[in-house]
Amino acid sequence: MIRWRNGVVKTVDGSWPGAMELRVNVDGEVVRALAYVDLVGRPQPGDIVVLNTTALAMGLGTGGYAHVVAIPNRLPPDPPPGPGHLVKARYTPLQATVLGVDEQDSDWHELLRDADDLEGMPVVAADLHSALPAILAGLTTEAEYPASVRVAYVMTDGGALPAWFSRSAAALREAGWLTGTVTVGQAFGGDLEAVTLHTGLLAARHVLGADIAVVAQGPGNLGTGTRWGFSGVACGEAVNAAVVLGGRPVASLRVSSADPRARHHGVSHHSLTAYGKVALAPADVVVPDLPGEFGEKVRDQAARLRSRHNVITVPVDGLADALAQVPVRLSTMGRGLDEDAAYFLAAAAAGRHAGGLLRHDG
Repeated sequence: MIRWRNGVVKTVDGSWPGAMELRVNVDGEVVRALAYVDLVGRPQPGDIVVLNTTALAMGLGTGGYAHVVAIPNRLPPDPPPGPGHLVKARYTPLQATVLGVDEQDSDWHELLRDADDLEGMPVVAADLHSALPAILAGLTTEAEYPASVRVAYVMTDGGALPAWFSRSAAALREAGWLTGTVTVGQAFGGDLEAVTLHTGLLAARHVLGADIAVVAQGPGNLGTGTRWGFSGVACGEAVNAAVVLGGRPVASLRVSSADPRARHHGVSHHSLTAYGKVALAPADVVVPDLPGEFGEKVRDQAARLRSRHNVITVPVDGLADALAQVPVRLSTMGRGLDEDAAYFLAAAAAGRHAGGLLRHDG
């Protein structure tokens, strides 16, 4: 059920591309809220706003904000007429029309109309959005990155739909670590919009000129504690799409030494299911060479994927230093680098391997 509240904007606490962070007084309580300016306009202190407080009431770790649905006394202007007929967040109150890179009105339609080849581009698939900066950190150990390697983030719709929710993606783009973001499916707000993961990958390669693509859902994810009921199954579909399009899939494992849930300790069941059952084509499954008994557990769990994939052990020396240089805060499930180093080292190892593929191909 949706929870609705009216509130009065108290302060504007910050902004990043596409979003504003607010403090809003709701019945005497001040709560955090986000406004997506392209959808609802720019709130100002004193404005009355209509809020969706569902995520806030549920106490979601990633999405625990109220969201501005409207500024009823000051509606945003209608957008100017122009191309674009892709509707995303379809048939919801905030559905938005965007120009798809692959649609007929796009300048890139002719390029993408018959495109079906990624030309061997490495495609790194990851379960959680928090893996993105760690994967990029791994690239710094194997390639002249970000100076000479172009990386595109292809954001799927298993988590947040608006790319604007990701402060990490915005900061990585600003720092030059990302060439651009492509939002696919129901996700929107990227530098490029695409209908499917397939055209999103092709746009990353042929429009953004990416050398590497990282495919992951937006911030937040959905899991139910069942074998199949989690949004990370899309990792397996990303492997399939990369192979169909002539890319080189690299599977980043979700690994944790700190998660108290048995199904996520070591190699998460999300990775074992997505790559072991959903992915129908072989990928390079990257196993971080972690020390001790925990490292042995990770290697033993990952070995279950050998019947279908190329399971590759990658050293982790130097990756902790690389992770410390990332221009954004590292956090997964509320844990930082010090609390769950194995998670970030596993993602960085996948980035290291992808960078090595470029070096060896070059």
